[in-house]
Amino acid sequence: MKLTLLVVGRTTDKRLEALIDEYRDRLKHYIPFEMKVIPELKNAKNLSQAQQKTAEGELILHEAGNNYVVLLDEHGKEMRSIEFADWLQKRQTAGRDVIFVIGGPYGFAESVYQRADGKISLSQMTFSHQMIRLLFVEQIYRAMTILRGEPYHHE
Repeated sequence: MKLTLLVVGRTTDKRLEALIDEYRDRLKHYIPFEMKVIPELKNAKNLSQAQQKTAEGELILHEAGNNYVVLLDEHGKEMRSIEFADWLQKRQTAGRDVIFVIGGPYGFAESVYQRADGKISLSQMTFSHQMIRLLFVEQIYRAMTILRGEPYHHE
């Protein structure tokens, strides 16, 4: 199984980018992982929120293919780190590649919600789209160390 984190727009903060890269490098020892960036829409300022979500949605659906698609969404299921590790292990057993999607600033188009196989929420709090990338990549790394019984996670 391969994991992909699909995000809308590039990371603009070099410090966050460096930390994300650190966890991406760590993940190479556990599972195939990549981060794909959907470029920001051109002339987004001239588009309504609905038009932006629709345009981003088309690009997300194009990348989704036949993979298992999980949206990082405020209305998704919250899990503790150990529960997320168990969930990932079950997904590995299922054998389909998994694409986690972080949408744009206005969320997802209805077509993306309809296509999604699941939704996960990292918190009831709101985080920037830049910050959530780092938090989620770290959680994938944490899940891998939990599954291997390594001492990174303490509980």
